[in-house]
Amino acid sequence: MRAVGAIDENTAGPAVASLDPLGDPILHTRFALPLRPPTFLRRKRLVQHLDQALGTPLTLVNGAAGAGKTLLVADWAAGLEEPVAWLTIESEDTRPGVFWAYLLNALRASGVPVPDEVGCPADATRVNRGLLTALAAELNGRDRTTTVVLDEYDRETAPEVAEQLEFVLHHAGRGMRLILVTRTEPMLPLHRYRAAGELTEIRNAELAFSPGEAVALLELHGLCLPVEAARTLVDRTQGWAAGLRLCALAARQSADPETYLKEFEADRSTVADFLLAEVLKRQPDQTQDLLLRVSVLERFCPALVNALTCRNDADPILAELHRTNAFVEDLGHSWYRLHPLFGEILRAHLRVRLPGLEPELHRRAAQWLRRSGSLPEALVHGAAAGDWEFAADALVDDLAIGELFTGLRSDDLARVFSSMGPEARSPATDVVRAARDLSEWDLDHGLVHLHHAEESLAGVVPAPVAAQLSCTLLEALAARLTGSPGQAERVAEAARELQREVPAHLLDKHPELTALLLTHLGSTRLWAGQFEDARAALAAATVSPGGASTVLPREESMGHLALIDYLTGWLGRAEHKATAVLTETEQHSLPQPSGSGIERLVLAAVAVDRNELGRAHALLDEVAELHAAAQDPVSAAVQAITTARLLLAQGDAEAAVEAANPAVSAAVASPWAQCHEALVTSAAHLAEGHPETAVEVLRDVPDDQPACAVEAARIHLATGRPGAAIDLLDGIQADGRAGPAVGVRAALVRAQAAEQAGDSTAARRLVAHALLDARRERLLLPFLEAGSWIRPLLVTPPLRQLTTGWLTPAPPRRREAARTRALPSPLVVETLSERERDVLQRLAQPMSTQEIAADLFVSVNTVKTHLKSVYRKLAVNRRNDAVRRARELRLL
Repeated sequence: MRAVGAIDENTAGPAVASLDPLGDPILHTRFALPLRPPTFLRRKRLVQHLDQALGTPLTLVNGAAGAGKTLLVADWAAGLEEPVAWLTIESEDTRPGVFWAYLLNALRASGVPVPDEVGCPADATRVNRGLLTALAAELNGRDRTTTVVLDEYDRETAPEVAEQLEFVLHHAGRGMRLILVTRTEPMLPLHRYRAAGELTEIRNAELAFSPGEAVALLELHGLCLPVEAARTLVDRTQGWAAGLRLCALAARQSADPETYLKEFEADRSTVADFLLAEVLKRQPDQTQDLLLRVSVLERFCPALVNALTCRNDADPILAELHRTNAFVEDLGHSWYRLHPLFGEILRAHLRVRLPGLEPELHRRAAQWLRRSGSLPEALVHGAAAGDWEFAADALVDDLAIGELFTGLRSDDLARVFSSMGPEARSPATDVVRAARDLSEWDLDHGLVHLHHAEESLAGVVPAPVAAQLSCTLLEALAARLTGSPGQAERVAEAARELQREVPAHLLDKHPELTALLLTHLGSTRLWAGQFEDARAALAAATVSPGGASTVLPREESMGHLALIDYLTGWLGRAEHKATAVLTETEQHSLPQPSGSGIERLVLAAVAVDRNELGRAHALLDEVAELHAAAQDPVSAAVQAITTARLLLAQGDAEAAVEAANPAVSAAVASPWAQCHEALVTSAAHLAEGHPETAVEVLRDVPDDQPACAVEAARIHLATGRPGAAIDLLDGIQADGRAGPAVGVRAALVRAQAAEQAGDSTAARRLVAHALLDARRERLLLPFLEAGSWIRPLLVTPPLRQLTTGWLTPAPPRRREAARTRALPSPLVVETLSERERDVLQRLAQPMSTQEIAADLFVSVNTVKTHLKSVYRKLAVNRRNDAVRRARELRLL
């Protein structure tokens, strides 16, 4: 049937038809560019991208409902000088005749003179090929390109229309530019256009607002929001344009807009109304049910969704939801996720529409995820279902209890089990409680829960090996925290036996368990003074496989090895190992300081020996922020001793005595900790003028540790007992294990004894030997502690050359001599460390603190620590003065 007012396909007709092929009036409002509201924000980056459309025949602007597609293209099109034929598609346009009738009218309405010879469709269901050919030829022959925008093209679902449109676009050549604004992928050969470089694409991710753009949009709505607050809003809405606008409109009605935008309830907002109407209610009932059920999931695949819906049709439904931009994002490999805000709204709708179903959905998800090997997500859903026995069993059976101590997933696991109440009682829940308490260094509660777990496991036959091995890990940590070497050895042996019974794939999956066991064993052996046995366990831990999963125990072990080096007098080795720990911590983005902070304590101790007191103070301040350091005997002892030595070097002997005694109880006393505590206390009494008290303190110091014996000898000599001093030095075994720091101090004690005995030649020889070793280690403190007797020796020609540039200032350049002659030169000038020199060089360029941190691959806090030390050593307070002073000293 021919429509009234329409024109036959094979005959000429009027320039603009008044009726479509169905006989309905042509709606000219569909040809009008949408008006931009006053609150519309023109985003330059998107406009610039759209400008690329001027060079390609096809442009696709594809995004979800409310993504801002239409207004973006309308604003851009309004600025074009060439004709723009705009057509908003409606559902009736799925009939080819209706579609082409409207498109021809859109062209004519835009001022494109389509000749009458092209004709106009009379049949709603078909279009004559001649019409399409004539139209393509007419457009191809024009001097100016015509831009055709088809808005809401996702409503056009007829394959023949897509084929006809592609035919006209291809044969129109440079005469036509097509822009499709759509929620779905059009049925066009996009791959061919993409491969030929003839396609401009703007998709959902690019349409999303950035925090800065969100701030500008909110300002247009009369709202002033800080960028950080806007960032939170953008994270929640994923930059969704309609969501931001609807939130802004609602916030304007609030007494506190900023608080509203931070805390608005998604399910009770205009955003919810929009998404429920535009997305959820447009779907078939089965799809709506699926969306409500998957709202409890962070991500999902078809098999998981089928487990929740008890159906088997998830695959095509999810693919279609993604294709239609129904706020279902494709993560790749058949995994999807909901838009966060859409997920919030759906969860709230689920509780109203299907009350009581949510825990069961979490339980089904947890079981499916556990079977598939996705333990972290299984734990989250098990906890959400309130099934604590399931969650604890899953964690323990997987042998993943060590992950509570690795620093990477520790916080996540702690959050998962934070709501587990006392009503959950099983061996696994007790193991998890014990691990949670011990991970927070709560020894008392941790041991109670560990005892309950072991009692429960004793009644299970056969006892689960994974649970028993998990208990040995916790017992090893308890042995470390209580300073119990005997217990640590027994636990280590039990762990080795149990590991033989555990499936190899589980041990390979969780290398952190073995690494943690070795670290705790090594730390406990170190506390007991068993340095070589400790080295064996710690060295094995440092080469543990597993990458990021074992980074924390590897760092802890390396830090303890650095401490052994320090305690045996190898400062350079200790510094190298401790610095390597910091570097690896930064590379893996672990909290700083991480673990017990042992590496920073070692660096602080080294800094005291080098008289870098400012740096030592800064490092100790960083460690003081760790609650853990106060509970670990090794770390607590080193922190106390280093703090006391720092105070002593600063001249506060009374505070040094008070600080030297760590407030940590241990089952077994540590020989080196006792020794160093006594040495600091003795040195403090000596500094206060109480030599007898100083000697009395030394009576309980063991003489089997070279570092301690040398320090004791120094104090004996200072109190007028040269014989006792030399006897102690002679008793030191020359087995090569003691490092340069021990050798330097021993040589200085012997030199002082020789000088007192009148043998200046021997004294100079011994001081020269000490200088050679100390220069390599940049060891300054022993020379400061030596007192006045050494000064005359250091200025003698044979020794002066050995001190220049690190112990005493380098001679000034000739042109600077006059300037510096009047300045008093200190006997000892603190040497800058290699890293401090690196910072100083960049300070002179000049570079900001952030730029220096980025250039050196360290944190900003680390750079600030080095800067404080540089300023102190150069006796300045500002960077310009530091650079000037460094140039005067020829450090730059």
